[in-house]
Amino acid sequence: MKNLRKYGKAPFNVAVIHGGPGVPGEMAPVARQLSTGWGILEPLQTAISLKGQVQELRSVLEENGSLPMILVGHSWGAWLIFILTAQCPSLAKKLILVGSGPFEEKYASRLMETRLSRLNEEEKKEVFSLMEILNSPETDNESTAMTKLGKLMNKTDTYASLPHNGETLNCQQEVFQKVWPEANELRKSGKLLQLGKQIICPVVAIHGDYDPHPPEGVKDPLSRILKNFRLVTLKNCGHEPWIEPYAKDKFYKVLKEELG
Repeated sequence: MKNLRKYGKAPFNVAVIHGGPGVPGEMAPVARQLSTGWGILEPLQTAISLKGQVQELRSVLEENGSLPMILVGHSWGAWLIFILTAQCPSLAKKLILVGSGPFEEKYASRLMETRLSRLNEEEKKEVFSLMEILNSPETDNESTAMTKLGKLMNKTDTYASLPHNGETLNCQQEVFQKVWPEANELRKSGKLLQLGKQIICPVVAIHGDYDPHPPEGVKDPLSRILKNFRLVTLKNCGHEPWIEPYAKDKFYKVLKEELG
């Protein structure tokens, strides 16, 4: 799999970064929507370590982008651009964090609690069963289990979805299993948040009010660390604003205003 797709015309001064880790392609609709006004890069992360993902993204941006760039990261991608910019402040003109995970561990437990509260008893049992399969070193049906779990999480994470074709390329289970534990440990240790002290560009978070990732876990920590931060909350909106019928237009309006 190539690790980059381009939309629109040069100069490529905006990049959209997918979540996961290991869910390449999900930001394609956003890239296409923005490409009428800006040159857009859509990096597709392939590295199987946190350090590797940061270096891979840096290389793609330096080789193909018009620096400094506006970086738009969704979910895990929000963390990734946060980490990269802390290490290389000159790469970013602005960060836009869409549906970011919480930056402190104390907020993390609320994510699964919220998700489970939106499922019936049978669905909850299936979630725990699928997680056991995925956590077992001897499992041989990871792909099937991951797909089923993803469908259940999509139900909990979405307020009201528009008809759409999933554009994620092959889900990279190995990438997730290798990168996420490192990223999670970075948050647990407090080092993830502390990286924000190195970020000098403006940071804007766009967050749905129905997103199970608690917005307080983004707003409260980053407000303490960053000099130029603000949160935009979208009503009746889940984790992926671009598929939400009540929030899609507002999402793109806010996003385009931030791109300038």
